[in-house]
Amino acid sequence: MPGQLSIPAEQIQEFKDAATTYRRELLTIPILGLEEDLPYMTLRLGIQGKEKVGTMTGDAQFAPYKARRKKDIDLKVRYRTLETFFGSVVAEFEPNSAASTILGSKITKGDSQASTPVAKDVLTLIAKSLSKNLHQAIWKGVRNEEGDTTLDLFDGLLTIIRNEKSNVAPDGNVGAIAARDAVKNEYLATQDDLKPENAVDFAKNILRAMSPQLRREKEIFLFCSQEFADNYNEAYLLSHGAAPYNDKYEQTVVEGSNGRLRIIPVDCLDINDGMIVTTKDNLLIGADTLSDVESIDIERFEAFVLSYIATIFFGVQFESIDRERFMFVNTTVG
Repeated sequence: MPGQLSIPAEQIQEFKDAATTYRRELLTIPILGLEEDLPYMTLRLGIQGKEKVGTMTGDAQFAPYKARRKKDIDLKVRYRTLETFFGSVVAEFEPNSAASTILGSKITKGDSQASTPVAKDVLTLIAKSLSKNLHQAIWKGVRNEEGDTTLDLFDGLLTIIRNEKSNVAPDGNVGAIAARDAVKNEYLATQDDLKPENAVDFAKNILRAMSPQLRREKEIFLFCSQEFADNYNEAYLLSHGAAPYNDKYEQTVVEGSNGRLRIIPVDCLDINDGMIVTTKDNLLIGADTLSDVESIDIERFEAFVLSYIATIFFGVQFESIDRERFMFVNTTVG
C-alpha cells in the first residue's frame, strides 16, 4: 500500500491468531484436499514414524463335532511397515494482495460475509495448495533426506513396488515380490497389449490374471494412466457400438467383472509406469494431525512478506502385496 513501510503489527497478529485458533483444521486441510486419492485409499491418523500393518492367514474351520478334535491352524502374520516422515514447509506470501484477491472473490459471489477478516481464508488457501504436490508424491515420491520437494519426503506407491521387486529392498532385506514367485504378483504386458485398439481385451486379461480372492472383492480399483482409460473408452466404443446396452461413451468398469473392477485414471501416471490393481482397504495413507508435534506458525522475515511455517507427518504403504489383495501390471515393454 502507498506509504506503508511494512506490514502493521495488528495484521501480523491477526494471521498468528488465525494459525493458532484453526491449527487443527489447517493441518488437516492438505490431507482432505487429496480429493483424487482419498475416495480410493484408507486414511490412518495419529501415526508418527513407523507402525506395523499386515494380514493374518490361517486354516481355522468348522467340522463335524468331535469331543477331542483339535487342529493347529498355523496362524501366520505378514507384517509391513507404514512409515510417516516428518516434513516442513516455509511458504512466503504477501498478505495484502492475497487478502484483496479473496475479498474480491467474495464480493463477486455476493457473499454477505465479505467484510469479515480474511486471515483464515488466506491460510486455508495456502494449506490447500500443499495437496497438489502430496498427490504427486503418493504415486511417484522417492525418499531423499537431502531433498527440497514433496517428492523427496517419502516413497510413493510406484517406488515401493519397484523396491519390492528388487533383489534388495531399502531395509537390506530381499524385496517381498522378489522373494516370492513374481508372476503371482505381477502381470507383464506386451507391445501388442498396449495398442489402443486392444485396450478392452487387455483389461479383460488383467481381470483373468487376478487371483480368485481378489476378484471376489466387492470393489477393486485398476489405477492406470489417463491414456489407457481413454484407449479403453475408444476401443469399447468401436467393439460395442451397436450393443443395445452401450448407451454412454465413458466406461468406468471393466467388462466381465460384474461391475467390480473400476478403471481409475491417475493424472500423474504415464502408461509406461504400470498399473496397480487393489482395494481401498489395502492402500494406506498415514498422517498425524492428532498430536501436538505438528505445528503451524506465521512469521515476518521481510517488510511486506509473511512466512507460512508448518510441519507434517506423511507416508503411504500397501497393507499387503499378496496376490489375494494386490497385483501390479508391468507395462514397461519394448
